[in-house]
Amino acid sequence: MTSRDFSLHPQLQKDCLALGKFELCQVLLMNDSQFPWFILVPQRAGIREIYELSHEDQITLMSESSYLAQKLATIFAADKLNIAAIGNIVEQLHIHHVVRYKTDKAWAAPVWGKFAAVPYSAQQLEDLRMRLTPLDLLH
Repeated sequence: MTSRDFSLHPQLQKDCLALGKFELCQVLLMNDSQFPWFILVPQRAGIREIYELSHEDQITLMSESSYLAQKLATIFAADKLNIAAIGNIVEQLHIHHVVRYKTDKAWAAPVWGKFAAVPYSAQQLEDLRMRLTPLDLLH
């Protein structure tokens, strides 16, 4: 299936804010101000696993994920990045990129499902968007 048939899973629409796009992936922000938490979603319909992408798309996904990870590590001075494609609840392929600090409230456990989300305020979101300008996202 092509990107023309692509639509974002309703749960991702509900939980995330759209930041922009790369060549292959939509870039989302999990609406939880407790953690800088970003999600890449390849714009391909019917894909649940990385191996289901074409070889070219697999390479592009790895490149976009690595680019995002490097930028996030720099922008947020991360102690660690958690990068994962879990998909147990939302089957649509999506790759989590979570900036972690040894001082964050979930350290050293995973952040998924630990705490109720604390949505970003309008000011926090504006500040975050300004910090993210080095990402060079397509809109």
